[in-house]
Amino acid sequence: MAPFLAYEDKGPASSRQPLVPKVPLVLVHGHPFDRTMWAPQLETFSADRRVIAPDLRGYGASPVTPAVTDFSGFARDIEALLDELKVESFVLAGLSMGGQIAMDCYRLFPERVSGLVLADTFPSAETPQGVRTRDAMADRLMAEGMRGYADEVLERMVAPYAPDGVKAHVHRMMTATAPKGAAAALRARARRPGYDDLLTRVSVPALVVVGADDTFTPVSDALAMHTALPDAALHIIDGAAHMPNLERPDVFDQALAEFLARVDARQPSPAPPRP
Repeated sequence: MAPFLAYEDKGPASSRQPLVPKVPLVLVHGHPFDRTMWAPQLETFSADRRVIAPDLRGYGASPVTPAVTDFSGFARDIEALLDELKVESFVLAGLSMGGQIAMDCYRLFPERVSGLVLADTFPSAETPQGVRTRDAMADRLMAEGMRGYADEVLERMVAPYAPDGVKAHVHRMMTATAPKGAAAALRARARRPGYDDLLTRVSVPALVVVGADDTFTPVSDALAMHTALPDAALHIIDGAAHMPNLERPDVFDQALAEFLARVDARQPSPAPPRP
């Protein structure tokens, strides 16, 4: 059974159906962050639709134990949470590792995904060197904690020119993450499947987003995903690195809003009320 996940579940208080149904939006954070990385999007999009942002197992306020041992465990946790919340279909958005988890969700339960947003991520399985690197980092985090790692990568997670408040938020998320949870995720992620072929079979609209100055998952990765996906839009966000949703939330949100409107328009109209 999946552990209970901490989460945000925000949206309109009214239960009245809009003329055009608003598909719920599910936001999956990256490593080593938590659901607060989606704060701008939770604020913007919950004004007129349901928005759900969980803390992945081992991150934020979610349980660290039992630690995830298989990457698909993240997807199954999300599925169980959405079952509990009675959310049947949704737009699924993920950034970095969260994007890979979103791909795994689509692999496991594609019938529930109405749209797919892949931000600053890539689909390929790890190379042998990549496995060794992630395992070595997991060992380091367990031995040293999160602070040294956070200091080293902060200005790659967000650009060196990012606002100080954004840098402080990102650094705070990284240092607050439990080393045991982060290490377990790194080991599981190192052994995840590849999703390259899966992307060519995605049957729902997709949005690919990347920061122009991202060095972890560069623009070339986004271009390759955009080419592979049958029905995808691409947005390259200037003035951002690996976390454009925080660095340039205005631009990120505009791209996401346009995509959500497109997905909403594809939904069947609600049945008229009985006389």
